[in-house]
Amino acid sequence: MSQRFVLHPESPQVRLLRQAAQMLRDGGVVALPTDACYVLACQLDDKAAVERLRAIRGLDDKHLLTLMCRDLSEVSVYAQLDNRQYRFLREWTPGPFTFVLPATREVPRRLWHPSRKTIGLRIPAAPVAAGLLEALGAPLLCSSLILPGDEDPLHEADEILSRLARRIDAVLDAGGQPFVPTTVVDMTGDTPLVTRLGCGRIDGRIELAQAT
Repeated sequence: MSQRFVLHPESPQVRLLRQAAQMLRDGGVVALPTDACYVLACQLDDKAAVERLRAIRGLDDKHLLTLMCRDLSEVSVYAQLDNRQYRFLREWTPGPFTFVLPATREVPRRLWHPSRKTIGLRIPAAPVAAGLLEALGAPLLCSSLILPGDEDPLHEADEILSRLARRIDAVLDAGGQPFVPTTVVDMTGDTPLVTRLGCGRIDGRIELAQAT
């Protein structure tokens, strides 16, 4: 059965975060709240766990997953950042944004965009997500918790446990979460471009991609 860790949303218990982090080190897949919607997460370099995550979500290997990092220094290990991009990310993180950037060789090739060699990265502000990353001491690969056939992410721990019992190892329960995923910002061009408008608010400095 999936384990349930009941956490305070603003001051999550370090003991429980450490237990969840060990579960991830042991090959686990967990559901956790972020500053956007709930996500499924596993270790970056655990191929079996990544395959489990994709199977739960009903995703093939062409669907890009997101790397959740502790801070900008960790982002710079996995993404190529010039000075302009670094300054932009410093202003807009942490928060409910996913940034698409060129991947470095530290990212396994199977996780790159097949033609663009990019990776999506985010730095969460939510205490539970940030605390889990700190307890793990490494980034997490994640995907919004939208199950096959659903339009919206699961947003309550009870429903997650009901629908995913025995398929995931744990749920980090910090109360209900929003339905909306992160705002995605493509940083590979000359100017930042929003390709998915989510819960991260934007202003005139970021252009919104036109629907096709």
